[in-house]
Amino acid sequence: MAEVVQGSMTIANDVLADIAGFVALECYGVVGMASPSLRDGVAQLLSRDRLRKGVMITNVDDRNIQVDLYIVIEHGTNLAEVSRNLVDRVKYALTHDGDVQVASVDVHVQGIKVRK
Repeated sequence: MAEVVQGSMTIANDVLADIAGFVALECYGVVGMASPSLRDGVAQLLSRDRLRKGVMITNVDDRNIQVDLYIVIEHGTNLAEVSRNLVDRVKYALTHDGDVQVASVDVHVQGIKVRK
């Protein structure tokens, strides 16, 4: 039988941002992640290897985090429904996979795009 070893584990915010970014891309209606800053009023889609730039993780206290997601949504989808689904899935993934408590998930829709 395995021996229990005492210690602690720390998960970097970048790892949590990667988890949130990949989960966001799997959600229906999400075209991609966007940069938090709009350049000339236009949302810039991020490539898959730069997803964490569209996710901001803030530590509220020792166990709780706040998540801000910057996304581009597919034209013709219900913005509120896509956002609710995204919040639920990201909160579940971070709680289940990252073993952290999520205080809030805020979705910032940076743009709307027609999916090709």
